[in-house]
Amino acid sequence: MAATRGKPPSVELDVGDRTVRISNPDRVYFPASGLTKLDLVQYYLSVGDGIVRALRERPCMLHRFPEGLAGEKVHQKRLPNGAPPWVETVRVHFPRYNRNADELCVTELASVIWAVQMSTVEFHPWNSRRADTEKPDEWRIDLDPMPDCPFDRVRRVAHVAHEVLDELGAVGWPKTSGGKGMHIYVRIEPNYGFSDVRRAALAFAREVERRAPDDVTTTWWRKDRDPKLVFVDYNQNARDHTIASAYSIRGVPDATVSTPIHWDEVDDVNPRDCTVLTVPKRFAELGDLHAGIDDAVFALDPLLEWAERDELAGAHDPEPEA
Repeated sequence: MAATRGKPPSVELDVGDRTVRISNPDRVYFPASGLTKLDLVQYYLSVGDGIVRALRERPCMLHRFPEGLAGEKVHQKRLPNGAPPWVETVRVHFPRYNRNADELCVTELASVIWAVQMSTVEFHPWNSRRADTEKPDEWRIDLDPMPDCPFDRVRRVAHVAHEVLDELGAVGWPKTSGGKGMHIYVRIEPNYGFSDVRRAALAFAREVERRAPDDVTTTWWRKDRDPKLVFVDYNQNARDHTIASAYSIRGVPDATVSTPIHWDEVDDVNPRDCTVLTVPKRFAELGDLHAGIDDAVFALDPLLEWAERDELAGAHDPEPEA
């Protein structure tokens, strides 16, 4: 645990070899529970290995709440002004706007804590890393329940996804989304661009839909989806699309956390129970349940063969440039 020096209106924390100054540590960020900026800092310190592993070397968009949840939410792609020289960045290009941005690139816990000092609540990393930002090394399966979909249906779909992954020889790493859904991450070889990873993700989603047609939809347009089903959101693998990382707090009143779980917890986990107040104890007892993700790398070739099969059968991507 970091050593603390000083007192409000600022606190200095020793985080590894760095010193991070926390201004306004008593500012309330979550009015419903009274959680303060310093509470968020202490939370991220408590899951340090996990949050750094989830963000390491990835361009990272920050969801900042300068006045807490009661104020405006800022989606920050560029590194906020005033960063100390040891905070690292990675430059990414946005073709649609023909612009570049230097985004936060976490390599150590102190960078996470500095981002919280800058009012960051949520961390949304890319699924590629600094070595080659155009070649993802993470395939993300987003089980997104529609408005009238019960969480039990999400659980069932997660099991179907697990079954398909097992048959492919891929290791899936599940987590709660921190919202109403569930995410499953698969580490992949960084040999393909975003479009091929998205094609593979769509082929997988369609296979899950074939096996669970009463629970799953891959319908592209939201207005056309059955509101009781789970949308397997393959588009989360498109370039510059991000979702909350493992161990990221979510900017919702309950201060839920996107929490790694074991597969045998799927039937019992209640995402609303995974919060800033409960996850530190869980992490202390279980460690990072995604600790082995970098050792289980999957080649996308079988899924790209499925994609080609579907395309030859006329099942084309409804929005390939999204």
